Amino acid sequence: MLSDIEIAQQARMRRISEVAQERLGVAPEHLQPYGHYKAKVSLEYLDSIQSRPDGKLILVSAMSPTPAGEGKTTTTVGLGDALNRLGKKAVICIREPSLGPVFGMKGGAAGGGHAQVVPMEDINLHFTGDFAAIAAANNLLAALIDNHVHHGNSLGIDVRRIAWRRVVDMNDRALRDITVALGGPGNGFPRQDGFDIVVASEVMAIFCLANGLRDLKERLGRIVVAYTADRTPIFARDLHAQGAMTVLLKDALAPNLVQTLENNPAFIHGGPFANIAHGCNSVLATRSALKLADYVVTEAGFGADLGVEKFIDIKCRKSGLRPSAVVLVATLRALKYHGGLEVANVSKENLPALERGLPNLERHIDNIRNVYSLPCVVAINHRSHDTDAELALVTERVAAKGSRAVVARHWAQGGLGAEELGHEVVKLADQPSQMKFVYEERATLWDKMRTIATRVYGASDISADGKVKAEIERLQQAGFGHFPVCVAKTQYSFATDPALRGAPSGHVVNVREVRLSAGAEFIVMICGDVMTMPGLPKVPSAHAIDIDDKGRVVGLF
Repeated sequence: MLSDIEIAQQARMRRISEVAQERLGVAPEHLQPYGHYKAKVSLEYLDSIQSRPDGKLILVSAMSPTPAGEGKTTTTVGLGDALNRLGKKAVICIREPSLGPVFGMKGGAAGGGHAQVVPMEDINLHFTGDFAAIAAANNLLAALIDNHVHHGNSLGIDVRRIAWRRVVDMNDRALRDITVALGGPGNGFPRQDGFDIVVASEVMAIFCLANGLRDLKERLGRIVVAYTADRTPIFARDLHAQGAMTVLLKDALAPNLVQTLENNPAFIHGGPFANIAHGCNSVLATRSALKLADYVVTEAGFGADLGVEKFIDIKCRKSGLRPSAVVLVATLRALKYHGGLEVANVSKENLPALERGLPNLERHIDNIRNVYSLPCVVAINHRSHDTDAELALVTERVAAKGSRAVVARHWAQGGLGAEELGHEVVKLADQPSQMKFVYEERATLWDKMRTIATRVYGASDISADGKVKAEIERLQQAGFGHFPVCVAKTQYSFATDPALRGAPSGHVVNVREVRLSAGAEFIVMICGDVMTMPGLPKVPSAHAIDIDDKGRVVGLF
């Protein structure tokens, strides 16, 4: 059996200019090529097509993630290929992979099997340099802060209250908490600092929510970087940073166009952390795709409790986007894991374990249909060891929830294996629906968090210590109460404890920290042990990644 990278390396790619012109009607003069197979679409051209009607937006999410795997990106790609096979003009929109997971534990994020985007190595590695530009803009701001303090500190920045951290696109636990500016007066004021991974930067979140260069610049200027001793906020615009930061980002802001293994167009742009931020590809890419296609298939980070909620309450609320249908991805392996089995045992038929794990999927269905008020189809991402009895059980239980389960074989067969899923998506998207937000914008920050916890996570309540409560109230009184809430918690459970599988209920969600993202315009509520700088596992993926004597990358997945 060929590996993902071997399948990708055998792909017969077409020049991206041909894909753009023949599939999207975008002429070569509107592209900025990065070699033959990837390009950026000019912002000027995208501005010129905004009066066109929108296609239909299909959102792909998943059950709560497990080490057994679900295949959300693979399903997104397979569905896009299937819709094109059915004669629909379809585009997929996904996030760019971060080097941290690629060389860490998760691996790449370009799909898998015969449902991938290519060139796979480029996409998973440096791609078009967007992440490097975001890191440079982020770290320029950090340098300007320390430089301002060094040269007299006329703004009165309290060095104990500098909130802006540097970033690097790699998992490196040694950089989480560090001391900077050692070496004497010429190097600034020593202080405690740290690094986040690039995808956790507020610059990344802003980048993916901005609707153009002007909006990007204004949002960057609103970043709160520090406070004075009396807690007066210091903004990036106070340091005159937003102009230079926008210069570093101006080329990156144009969406990246590549293709699937079946030569269908795909926008891959932006990659905000699905915990500390909203975990969706850029608004610019999604909006542009909707002007160029009849169907746009996109995905939201992690499971539907985190990903879909943030997609709706942050991305849709800010952009006006509205999904027509949701695809909820599940595997029998993952369901059995939620039923108590360990990964080594999930490939064998086990109906009792499957039965115990199904409440996880059922709660996600309930949330999509009854909380978000969107039509939903369950895509069972087929594996060769799935049995007829297990598939029948899942299909029956999903039907009892008012949805349909479709077995999709896109990993093995590409778009052909997802045609039935494509038919169901088209049918659902043609039905009238009225998406609902989880909470009202006028609700308090505390009530927004409680509503998410009780309505989406199945919790009985939320809690926080006095210091965190006071900070939430301070942000409320400072005029940020209308912002959406962005919950940062484990993706592995509805609760904050990743060990609680299935669909736990009645738990209390504790908010241990709150952060203001004033430029991105949301409030981050950190719950449980979520880190903004991951570490590498004992055996990182980097051990298997290599290059052969012919210059071909091997071991990437």
